[in-house]
Amino acid sequence: MEDAAIVELYWQRDQQAIRETETKYGAYCRHIARNILEDGEDAEECLSDTWLSAWQSIPPHRPERLSTFLGKLTRNLSLSRLRERNAQKRGGGEPEAALEELSECIAAREDAQDALETRELGRLLRDFAARLGKTERDVFVSRYYFLASLEELSRRTGFSQSKLKSMLFRTRKKLKRVLEEEGYR
Repeated sequence: MEDAAIVELYWQRDQQAIRETETKYGAYCRHIARNILEDGEDAEECLSDTWLSAWQSIPPHRPERLSTFLGKLTRNLSLSRLRERNAQKRGGGEPEAALEELSECIAAREDAQDALETRELGRLLRDFAARLGKTERDVFVSRYYFLASLEELSRRTGFSQSKLKSMLFRTRKKLKRVLEEEGYR
């Protein structure tokens, strides 16, 4: 079923929308949740939360790209679940490692003047990623947005983990330079 038709089912409050969403995007969203949570049971719960969140968000929201909308919901819900799960114990898995790697470029902010700065930072990151070569961009986005493990990236790209680490290190250095030029840090 086409995305526009699925979104229309949500607007009509037809529960078939959830079944169609799961059929078309279940594997995609499950992959995102498993990359972040590294636990099948948590990933499945997160998927249920994603479908509920989509049901609650559409309407009033009418997403232009349903895949992006659902991917973002899944990612945000998975990261929230990961933070909750690790509140009592410190992590140490791939998602934490990927976020730690990126933290050397983007410092955490404590104050609440963030809304505008967060939007600007998002624009800078999109522009930065758009200037990267296709392979470098795919590896960067997979690692730092979808939190793919180095092992998974190695299987997908055919590059050794060592090569991927070097590529990601160089890309983070470029990102850090761009951010510093824009006044971040």
